[in-house]
Amino acid sequence: MTIKLVDIRSARTSLEAHVGQTILDTALAAEIPYPHGCRSGRCGSCKSRLIEGEVELLQHSRFALTDEERADGLILACRALPMTDTAVAWLGSDDGAAVQPPRRLNGTVTRIEDLTHDIKLVRIATEDGPSLPFAAGQYAQVGFDGLPARSYSMANRHGDGGLEFHIRRVEGGLTSHHVHSVLKAGNKATLEYPMGSSYLRQHHSGPILCIAGGSGLAPVKAIVETALAHGMKQPIHLYFGIRSERDLYLVEHFQTLAKWHSNLSFTPVLSETQSRYHRIGLVTQAVEKDLLDLDGWKAYVAGPPAMVDAAMEATFARGLRKADLHADAFFTPE
Repeated sequence: MTIKLVDIRSARTSLEAHVGQTILDTALAAEIPYPHGCRSGRCGSCKSRLIEGEVELLQHSRFALTDEERADGLILACRALPMTDTAVAWLGSDDGAAVQPPRRLNGTVTRIEDLTHDIKLVRIATEDGPSLPFAAGQYAQVGFDGLPARSYSMANRHGDGGLEFHIRRVEGGLTSHHVHSVLKAGNKATLEYPMGSSYLRQHHSGPILCIAGGSGLAPVKAIVETALAHGMKQPIHLYFGIRSERDLYLVEHFQTLAKWHSNLSFTPVLSETQSRYHRIGLVTQAVEKDLLDLDGWKAYVAGPPAMVDAAMEATFARGLRKADLHADAFFTPE
């Protein structure tokens, strides 16, 4: 028998999983709003309890799921291949927020401009009514002109009249090449959102650490702006890691926010060049030097997988609890 039955207790539904299909893929294909983030075993957002049955766990980060957690019956739905009929339940949100099911909408590009030499700002207005509610830090699957849809994080707060994305040019990438070379205002787009669980926890009252790498600044921008707009008064430390000065963007924007809000600090860190105006080195090294005790903090991390892994290691070494780290690894699509 190649088809396995997956009983998702949290959704009160049972689904059929085909060969090679993970529990998360099975749920998302059936439009079940299963909590998830990176979909690659790195963030731990889809951590679930295996109630019955057996699964094969594909390769995953040790931070996303420890050996102790595996021994305690936890799995990552995005890396779990059912070997028998199974029953699972995802873990509850630590913010008490309901998971919003993603929906498909059509949109129109209303604005496109250069942010850096390889990142475009793309603004899209939905055509089927107002944009759907989303939490700061979530992402959408965005498609243009029949090309493969890609995951891009919303860079704006919900309710400001559309969706803003920061799209980096990927060498050999069909969709990003189209965005950087062909896309114009007035072009059509398809959207499926909201997705992802690396979003702002507004009930948290302790300090906040944000670490962004490259276009990972997009979801972090939404998180910081939403926290400030909602009157969150705790210290917010934003570290922005890039290679060189030509990769910097929105510096004046965040410097201005920091002037208006005394609880916000903004620190760009350049890894591959000297600078008279900014810190030099790896962004995670700057965090380690500045912040010695992260117990009781929330951390939001977005950017390349290597940076996310380094940030996980650095913050856990400084006392951050695993449940208080929310990561979004930006994988380059094949």
